[in-house]
Parts: sequence; C-alpha cells; structure tokens
Amino acid sequence: MWTNVKTAGASLRVLHHLQHCCVRTVWRRVPDGQRRFCRRMSSLGPPWRLLFFGSDQFAVESLKLLTSSRNSGEGVVESLEVVSLSADVPVKRFARQNHLPLHSWPPDNVDGQFDVGVVVSFGCLLPERLINKFPYGILNVHPSLLPRWRGPAPIFHTIMHGDTVTGVTIMQIRPHRFDVGPILNQELHQVPENCTADELGATLATKGAHLLIDTLATLSERLAHKQEQRRTGETFAPKISTSMSWMVWEEQTCDQIGRLYRAIASQIPLRTIWMGRTIKLLDFVGKYHISLSDQSRKPVPGSVSYQKESNTLAVCCKDGWVGFKAVLLKKRLTAADFYNGYLHQTAERLFVSKKGGTEEHHIRKNSIL
Repeated sequence: MWTNVKTAGASLRVLHHLQHCCVRTVWRRVPDGQRRFCRRMSSLGPPWRLLFFGSDQFAVESLKLLTSSRNSGEGVVESLEVVSLSADVPVKRFARQNHLPLHSWPPDNVDGQFDVGVVVSFGCLLPERLINKFPYGILNVHPSLLPRWRGPAPIFHTIMHGDTVTGVTIMQIRPHRFDVGPILNQELHQVPENCTADELGATLATKGAHLLIDTLATLSERLAHKQEQRRTGETFAPKISTSMSWMVWEEQTCDQIGRLYRAIASQIPLRTIWMGRTIKLLDFVGKYHISLSDQSRKPVPGSVSYQKESNTLAVCCKDGWVGFKAVLLKKRLTAADFYNGYLHQTAERLFVSKKGGTEEHHIRKNSIL
C-alpha cells in the first residue's frame, strides 16, 4: 500500500524510469507455439537487438543464421533489422523474402533502437557518429586472419598469393579506416589444395556466420578481453580488376597462372593478345607437358601449341607450359575450333603479353611448333 498520493506518484515515476532504461520487454516462443512475456536487464547480455549491414552472398550466410536465431526464440537475437545498398543485392532480396525490416543507406534514425550492429561485406565506411549509437559497438565478419589481407578482397588475394592457412576474424569496427579494430574472435582454416576463390568464400561465409553467433553469445566477455591487432604482418587486399587478368608470359610461372585463374577467373577471365586482338582464356587445366616436334627450336614465352589428343591449347610461360580447353574471341571456341578456324590458317602462333607486347613481336618466327 502507498502511504500517500505524493509518495505513490514518485515511486511510480521511478518504476516507470527503470522499466524503460534498464529493463527490456522480450517475447519468447515456447514449444506450444505461444509467446511468453518476460523482462530482463538489457546490460546482462543476449538476446540482442541487432542492426545488420550487408550486401553480397557472403553476407547472406551470416544474415541467415541471425534470422534463424531470432526465429528460434532461444537464440542470441531478439530483433533483427537490415541496412542495405540501393541496388538489388542478395542481402536486400533475403531481407524482403524473410520479412525483415529494411533501412536504406545511410539509416535515418537508430537512436536507442539497437544494442549492437553487425557489418558483413558492406563496402561502405561507417561514420563515427553512427558507430557511437550502438552501446556494444559494431562487429565485422572479415574472411582473413587480420591483420593479413585488410581490404575489400581478402579471399581473392589469399588464393592468388598461395596462402595455405587463412581464417575468419570477428572484430569491432573503428571509424575512418577499414579493418583496423580490435579482434574479438578468430578461427583458422586450412586452404585446400587447388581451391578456388568461390569455394573458399562459401566455406568462410559459413564459418564466419557460426563464429559471429558464438561471439554474440559471449559478447560482453569478449569485449572485455578484446585484443588490438598486431603491428606486424599487415597486408592489403585491393579489389580485383581487369588489369590483374592480363598474362605476362615471360614473368609468370605455371603455379602463378594457376593461382591467378583460381582466384579471379570466375569473375574476370584471364586475357592475352593474339594478332592484335584480345583473347580470353577459358577452362584452365593446369601445368601441361608436351613433346615438341622440332627439338632444335626453343619455345619462347607465349608460344602456342595445339594438342590434338587432348583438345588443349598449351601456352609456354616462364617455367613450362599451361593448358586451356577453350578461348573467347568473338564467341566461345573449343581449342579445336580455335586451331582449325584461326591458328591453323596462319603462322602467328604466339600469344603476346599485354606488358610490352609489341616489343616481343620480333620473336614470332621462333614460336611455330
């Protein structure tokens, strides 16, 4: 019983303040399908109110697991909303299909609505004023063992440079620079031999999603024990571009060409020049062993030999030969089609490197095999 009206009013105001500042309403699903009402102190840990920032298929894997956690009613996610870019990207499509609230970039007002943010493959630098609106900060799922391969394309560079070990890092983002924040969690991954960037990306997307859930489950503890990134071993992973796809036969080894193909060819085909025209090299088969009909003529890098028995175009590089099953000229051609329709009708059997290609034209007479 309240002793008087004045005391009762003051006490009610205090209770009202506590309910709004320290206690959050939570609805949980129970086995019979009903929802049970409960309250808890918001500072004690999960489930969290999350705002997710993402764009591509790599990000969708984390968003899927967060959505499942929210739907289970017993996971680490209480509520989940999504910020995506204006284009029709995979994250936006997933959010619409699963009826997740969508925000355009940049979000208008997030004050007091979320505990923690999650950024996965978003591509935009978040300003400090936005980061500061999240009491537990904003987490990032990054597919490398930071500080190795900071930047937008760590998976491609992992394959391109022949790394045998990589992993996933959960870090807390900081303003002004990408991928420099303190590390909350890391997990190693052995890179399988001959793995492509697409294959590695799919594996790390799944691994990163599970590591994110693990981190959110113990977030307060992990924030208390976060570690700054070491100052040694920093490398940068810039976006892949067409300029990376040009062959320099004199400088690239069989292994380097193989790694480059596995890193970028699904998005940007390898390229070379033949008779002044760009040719895209398709269906790489790896290092190739051939027997030359004329042993007295030493092949030069860029020399092309059609191998009829395997329907392969073999190309000489710095330390041997590599094979391709098809090319793209005006249209896709098998090795046999290219040989019969083009290569067989001319003495020009040299693929010219983009770098200083015209200067190498004088060696063509030695390239007929």
